[in-house]
Amino acid sequence: MEDKDDEKELKRKLFQRISRIEKNARSKAIKDRKPFQGLQVKPTASFFDDSKRREPGENNWTGIGFDVNLWVTMISVAFLTVFIGLVLSFRQPAEVFFGRAFEIITHNFGWFLILTVNVLIIAAFFFAFSRFGKIRIGGRDAQPEFSTLAWFSMLLSAGMGIGLMFWSVGEPITHFHVPSPLFEAIEALTPEAAQAAMGVTFFHWGLHPWGVYSVVALGLAFFAFNRGLPLTIRSIFYPLLGEKIYGFWGDLIDIFSVLATLVGLATSLGLGVAQVNAGLNYLFGIQITLWVQIVLIASITAVATGSVILGLDGGVKRLSKLNMGLAALFMVFIVITGPTVYVLGGFTQNIGYYFGTLVHLSFWTETFRDTNWQGLWTVFYWAWWISWSPFVGMFIARISKGRTVREFIISVMFIPTLLSFVWMSVFGGSAIFLETTGEAQIYATVTEDVSTALFQMLAHFPLPLLLSFIGILLVVVFFITSSDSGSLVVDHLTSGGKLNSPVQQRVFWAIMEGIIASVLLAGGGLTTLQTASVATGLPFAVILLFIVYSLYLGLSQEHHINETVENEVEEFLEKERLTNIVEETIKDDEGEEASENDEPGDE
Repeated sequence: MEDKDDEKELKRKLFQRISRIEKNARSKAIKDRKPFQGLQVKPTASFFDDSKRREPGENNWTGIGFDVNLWVTMISVAFLTVFIGLVLSFRQPAEVFFGRAFEIITHNFGWFLILTVNVLIIAAFFFAFSRFGKIRIGGRDAQPEFSTLAWFSMLLSAGMGIGLMFWSVGEPITHFHVPSPLFEAIEALTPEAAQAAMGVTFFHWGLHPWGVYSVVALGLAFFAFNRGLPLTIRSIFYPLLGEKIYGFWGDLIDIFSVLATLVGLATSLGLGVAQVNAGLNYLFGIQITLWVQIVLIASITAVATGSVILGLDGGVKRLSKLNMGLAALFMVFIVITGPTVYVLGGFTQNIGYYFGTLVHLSFWTETFRDTNWQGLWTVFYWAWWISWSPFVGMFIARISKGRTVREFIISVMFIPTLLSFVWMSVFGGSAIFLETTGEAQIYATVTEDVSTALFQMLAHFPLPLLLSFIGILLVVVFFITSSDSGSLVVDHLTSGGKLNSPVQQRVFWAIMEGIIASVLLAGGGLTTLQTASVATGLPFAVILLFIVYSLYLGLSQEHHINETVENEVEEFLEKERLTNIVEETIKDDEGEEASENDEPGDE
């Protein structure tokens, strides 16, 4: 018993010594770290957060039931108010203006958005497979808050949304009839056109959007959980701005984040309500008009407001579970009752085609053509994903503590991408099958109104009315959860990262999202929605490039500190092992000498 107690005491003392060495080594590593070189104001970031300890939202303005960062909120609201007033006052000129603005931005800056998204993809893989891959979000001893299965489920829920419902039939069918100019040798309505259509659709809904989300989410998670900074976009810029993230430059970054998030959400809500209107027209003959869509936005926003009041657990959580389960059953039913072998075979072949053409698709900029196909598709999508990145990134960051950088990037990029591929193969593949066999003429309706595409396809399946009703229900619930979650993110940004802000603030932002979506529809429909996303995504793309650099600086420091600590501990343990070996050797030598001295006496 005494030997065991002595052994425990030795282990305890050894552990204490290692802990002291780790602490001293980390402090020394921070003092000796290589200063930042580049755009920063001062090199103040460190593992221990040697910035001044600040509570999120400590300088907020409070009054009339609000608790907000005054400058971020006032400027964002003022900008949106002026925008809403101008569009409503000059509806016809606004429609012309948005159309022209979309053409100018996509034609002159489309290459920049394409290059930016590719940079983010490369950066994501670099962070995952370089020396930074072993860094753990939350520190070396951090444990995940959620099981791997639960984490994957939440990543999948982040990947589902109104966009997949809206475009899953309309986009593949459009590309099947009008192939991308990239495939100039391919004729429409051929097997080659079907393959190219699914390849381009996979491209738009594959790794690229999730590369954008993963970089933003990693930056938010790292600086929140490893540096103790507020979970806001401004915090990612700490290596570049230091304490100035709490001043003018931080406010400016969050203003851009708020505007990008609101417009990205409004685009999704606008598409969603157009699809709901199309479904109601199919089921009940309700006319497809602007006023019907505005009434729908108001009604669904009212329900979303109720969800906000109920809170995350009472509202969004339950709705999200319901929607994911319903979407899964919806998809399985289509697979079983539709062209099963065609869909499953297409899924397999489409993945191979996607990866085989990925590099060409990624860097094609339509330079040697006098067309603007990419403006309507790839550039719009990339700008849309960029404007959504604060929203999706913040959600992913919040649930990812305890994951390594490598695990984080690989999971965020590939798990939701796989789900998108499955969904697009089921719905897009089924639509193309119906067109090629002559059973349906979906494209004819898509050219008039793309929001009707899903319901036109469902008309050729068993129980079409029930399926259409489920489709409408899915879009409505996606609308509600997107509005509620989006209002939470915008509220978080405008309150300086406060975790518990007044409920009426989230209600205010939920109502504002509905108003913006209505105004954009009034200002020109789909073209206006696309223009708004591109116009806000373009300046935020510049912010994303700085995020890549700032995240690199932060991860470099973290790696340097961790490496220094590990070397110090290994050096100590090596000395400890050598000491033990020497002590054991001395004991053995002494034992041998004693044995030799005893031998003559024995004889």
